[in-house]
Amino acid sequence: MNAILEMRGITKSFPGVKALRDVNLVVKSGEIHAICGENGAGKSTLMKVLSGVYPYGDYEGQIVYQGEERRFASISDSEHLGIIIIHQELALVPLLSIAENIFLGNEPSTFGVIDWSIAHDRTRELLRTVGLKESPNALITNIGVGKQQLVEIAKALAKKVRLLILDEPTASLNETDSAALLDLLMEFRKQGITSIMISHKLNEIAKIADSITILRDGTTVETIDCHVEPISEARIIKSMVGREMSDRYPPREPRIGETLFEVKDWRVEHPQHAGRMVIKGVDLAVKAGEVVGIAGLMGSGRTELAMSIFGGAYGRNITGKASMRGREIDVSSIQKAVGAGLAYVTEDRKGLGLILSDDIKHNISLVNLKGVARNGVIDDGEETQVALRYRKQLNIRSSGILQKTLNLSGGNQQKVVLSKWLFADPQVLILDEPTRGIDVGAKYEIYTIINELAASGRGVIVISSEMPELLGICDRIYVMNEGRFVDEMPASQASQEKIMAAIMRQYRVTA
Repeated sequence: MNAILEMRGITKSFPGVKALRDVNLVVKSGEIHAICGENGAGKSTLMKVLSGVYPYGDYEGQIVYQGEERRFASISDSEHLGIIIIHQELALVPLLSIAENIFLGNEPSTFGVIDWSIAHDRTRELLRTVGLKESPNALITNIGVGKQQLVEIAKALAKKVRLLILDEPTASLNETDSAALLDLLMEFRKQGITSIMISHKLNEIAKIADSITILRDGTTVETIDCHVEPISEARIIKSMVGREMSDRYPPREPRIGETLFEVKDWRVEHPQHAGRMVIKGVDLAVKAGEVVGIAGLMGSGRTELAMSIFGGAYGRNITGKASMRGREIDVSSIQKAVGAGLAYVTEDRKGLGLILSDDIKHNISLVNLKGVARNGVIDDGEETQVALRYRKQLNIRSSGILQKTLNLSGGNQQKVVLSKWLFADPQVLILDEPTRGIDVGAKYEIYTIINELAASGRGVIVISSEMPELLGICDRIYVMNEGRFVDEMPASQASQEKIMAAIMRQYRVTA
């Protein structure tokens, strides 16, 4: 099989950081080629070099595509040759229709006028190809994340894609949507479309990849031919981190105390649709030193529950009672929730968790400015010491505390978000998808931080779409479906099958 792409000796630097060092990559025509590595290994940077996000002259090395050296000045240059990249943060316009998004900047026209009839016909054809039944006129904001991912792929097909690059394509998807996307990639392989897939979900990589290139610390470690040797998650992890990882979850001996935080009969209406209940009478409790999980399918109400508890950040007409150590607390605003001892680490760290254009130091002190101020004035020296302490404590890999968070890997961005809330010294932390889109090594570090928080007597609530993660780190698990808790079980007695059975049992009851 001939190579459609070769990247030779790619080196890319940022201020104070060499992101890529003499990286080599060979991708065969018509294969699914996976790229794996820890956060900060250089995976996304390499793909941005390939697609022209970082133009020629901004890096060293050669890109050879379809037998010719290419020097892309912009992303439009690579798209013109059929190289299409779909980033982890989808590039769709929420208030435009599916058809408008698919042909944005690439509109079919007759005599200089957009021909919407052609656009809609072509959109229907593309949607059928990716398995969507939505109308071309449906607004992006009204369809789920899984369907939005498929719209991005339809958009790529509209541009006559030959090499499709997907950066963490299933990070925000549930198991059903993830499986559908993987099936689609395998169908594209039959059609001769080449795919490069970056993913931390190693079970998915082992399932569909023809070849796997491992990056570590900005260099190429090896490329594995999956048709020559058997591939397992353990094999990939060893190459990624340079050592065996026999246990994904750090050991912990729970020391669980009295009930720390409770909400009772919590009810929340949809923020736009009056009378539509999103959270329907939830009772939740977490004890001191306990890690409590909330399992459920996408759309079950987990994030809405967390945000509504945290200062009414979601919903309206919120009713119910919240208490800390038996005393009722006011959580009607974010400021009051923080003052009462709550913290919420959002699932959207880039959009809501960080100021990406600002540095690590300022992001860490953001929630607790009083903690670095004297007489109402921020003490730069104290702020610096706080940032240095948390950078060391959470092992934030960066050039220094003045590095902009935009240039950190996903795992290190998440550590900055955690640092921000730890500095606020909360009693209860709600962690929403705390390890989404980060590698196994960084996950282990975050699990260790969760253990340390519990050991200090705090309560931790973890929302995760990865059931093995909940089973591996939690003491007790609530199962949520359609805005209600439908089951509760000790993690020691739980399993993926029991959790799914509880969800399906509720579906049968409500059907």
